Amino acid sequence: MTTPRPTGAPQRTLQRPSPSGIAVAVVLLGWLVLSIWSVAALKINLATFADSIGNATDFLARIFPLDFPPLGEILEMTGQTLAIVTCATVLSVVLSFGVALLAARNTTPGTPLRWWARAVIVVTRAIPELVLAILFLRMFGLGGLAGILAMGIHSIGMVGKMYADAIEDTDGGPRDALRSAGATWWQQISGAVVPQAMPAFVATALHRFDINLRASVILGYVGVAGIGMELSLAMRTLDYQRGMALALFVVVLCIAVELLSGALRSALLGRGSDRKPWWRRIGRSTWVTDGPALPAPDVRRPDGSYRISPPWTPKRIRTTVYTTLAVVALCVSVLASGIDFSRMTDGLGTTGTTLALFFPPGTGGIWDELVKELVVTVQIALAATFIGLLIAVPVGILAARNVAPNPGVARFFRITIVVIRGIPDLIIAIVFIVITGLGATAGALALSLGAVGLLSKLIADSLEETDIRVQQAVTASGATRGQTFVASTLRQSAPALVAHLFYQLDVNIRAATLLGVVGAGGIGFYLMNAARVMQFDVVTTIVLMVFVVVMAVEGVAMWMRRAMS
Repeated sequence: MTTPRPTGAPQRTLQRPSPSGIAVAVVLLGWLVLSIWSVAALKINLATFADSIGNATDFLARIFPLDFPPLGEILEMTGQTLAIVTCATVLSVVLSFGVALLAARNTTPGTPLRWWARAVIVVTRAIPELVLAILFLRMFGLGGLAGILAMGIHSIGMVGKMYADAIEDTDGGPRDALRSAGATWWQQISGAVVPQAMPAFVATALHRFDINLRASVILGYVGVAGIGMELSLAMRTLDYQRGMALALFVVVLCIAVELLSGALRSALLGRGSDRKPWWRRIGRSTWVTDGPALPAPDVRRPDGSYRISPPWTPKRIRTTVYTTLAVVALCVSVLASGIDFSRMTDGLGTTGTTLALFFPPGTGGIWDELVKELVVTVQIALAATFIGLLIAVPVGILAARNVAPNPGVARFFRITIVVIRGIPDLIIAIVFIVITGLGATAGALALSLGAVGLLSKLIADSLEETDIRVQQAVTASGATRGQTFVASTLRQSAPALVAHLFYQLDVNIRAATLLGVVGAGGIGFYLMNAARVMQFDVVTTIVLMVFVVVMAVEGVAMWMRRAMS
């Protein structure tokens, strides 16, 4: 016997899922199935780890005591590496600024130039810096110039996109005011757009510096000077005591740079869970509005004329000092990077001949092997993303200040994330290769640890950016802490978390290609071999194959973001 529903009681009906929601669920289920299949195919299991215990023990016995180079050599290598990275980052900033102006909707609206600029961003992001380094080493020989050009041009893919987004997010009011006053296009850009976007510009440049420092280690394996080259020489000669000493120094250097860069970004953009993300605060930074409004300075001189230059306020003095220090650091970096200017003209003269070696693409008679190894590369990326996500979810949750049990727990896991992110993937891959042997298993394990660092940070940031008022409303209704997290915090951040998942997959596909340099499996091994035997047409084919896969993943990610928005 059923109790009749009272008259006027609300009728509860289950909401039918939308077609886009069903499609999103199908894509996520497909990703999960392929990821589990990849983990099984690469034999990442407890038996593999058990079999590797003996190798790990032997490896530890062979690396101690660590053999650090003399202090003078370490300082010289570090100085050259930082100089190359500094020059590459500055080059990327200069090139990306022009590309971003052409790619942004509000600065280059409705013209073919905008689409060409967007294409430049996509292409430079898709071509690995390792391939660009091989090209420039062929043109300019060994030294720092090839690394500077390779990292600088490849960085346009990220820096140009971030700069274009920052320019599009600027307030159009100040620019309209300058336009109405008769300002030229460049005066509008320099007077209204750049000041608003400057915090994002500097933050992106600092973040890219961290990435380029890690990339410089990989480029050392193809002949770019610095710590990476010395590390590659030690590992190739099986000098594990010197190699792991250099690897440990690189880890410490990367973590130190990461902490310093993070401190600078926090000082520039502000910090605190109650602040909006930087892309919603452009135009309201202390770079634009430095504290409360001050009385207008006296612009009249004693002789009755008017001042036409801005007064030397403390803010202007600080800006001038920082700018001067940056220029001095750049000049020192150019001198310390080991650029052979005498070879630049000769190298530029061989541009056409060098490019002709890469086109048309060829297979070298190993097309079937290339396709097979491309599948392995995708398996490495899928397995690494899946394993990294399993570990990153609890770490990211505990690192979020609005979710962690107390501030101390959040601080501890934030520091843990910084330390993990500071370890270059190449160093981790070398360790796993020695322990588990050459092959895709080592590459997947190395990338999974790297994925923990990036995904944990993205997850924590996404959870902190949720609307706290919704969480308070759910808590006020009597929900427990766990119920509030699932019903409010997690639900709000779900679209961002899915976007981060596919972004990490994109990153891992590119990284899996690069780790093949040290024998971590995948198509990168064939890329490196083709470059060593000067089959540059095969190099082009491999780059195009990886490009197609990356663009497919990026297309799915873009569709997922639109479907979940």
